[in-house]
Amino acid sequence: MRILTVIRQVLDAEESVKIAGGAVDLASSKLVLDTMDEYGVEEALRLREAGADAEIIAVAVGPARLEEAMRTALAMGADRGVLVECDVALDAIALSSVLAQIAKAEAAELIFCGGQQADWDSQALGAATAERLGWPQATWTNKLSLSGTTLSGRHDADASAESFDVALPAVVTTQQGLNEPRYPTLPNIMKSKRKEVKRQTLAEFGVTPKLKVLSQEIQVKQRANKMVDGKDAAAATAQLVHFLREEAKVIA
Repeated sequence: MRILTVIRQVLDAEESVKIAGGAVDLASSKLVLDTMDEYGVEEALRLREAGADAEIIAVAVGPARLEEAMRTALAMGADRGVLVECDVALDAIALSSVLAQIAKAEAAELIFCGGQQADWDSQALGAATAERLGWPQATWTNKLSLSGTTLSGRHDADASAESFDVALPAVVTTQQGLNEPRYPTLPNIMKSKRKEVKRQTLAEFGVTPKLKVLSQEIQVKQRANKMVDGKDAAAATAQLVHFLREEAKVIA
């Protein structure tokens, strides 16, 4: 079987967002493999180590710099990569079209992708990809096992959890708690440099993004710095309610 793992690249958690010319400036920032997608790579590797006869393919869509994140996935143990190079921002619906076409071309039976992207919390990619393929989807999984062509596991559901069985092919979105991703060893990092990365262009997939980003900005919230004198409890309560209702407008 073939397993696709979606690879996305985001700012390192310790980096600060910079804006230049109305767009996020990543020129001097450290970028890393999105942790949510890292869980998917790790889970694919664990299914194979548990006995599944699987080829694991890392898939990324975006600028050429995404190869760095893909090499991390290859160093973890993925077999090869597919990088669709494009310099335009793709919304989740457009991206799902590319992923669905790759899944069909590769005859994949299982797709892993992070439940949400760290820097764009749409949570739509897994669902949109499953819809295009007509496959079932398991969301926010925190436990998985594979027996033959049946995937069993558990996922979060509101304030509880549900156990499920789903027949392959399927799309699975991953989250923290599913596993603990491994660190690539030095020998595997060296091996990853020789693994195949197939490059394609967005034009090959006939996808035109519907969403156009006009500008980006950092939202800065200033503190009101208003103090409430607590000596008179009744007066302080009335003043606080006034601030929350009339100024902050967080209560009706």
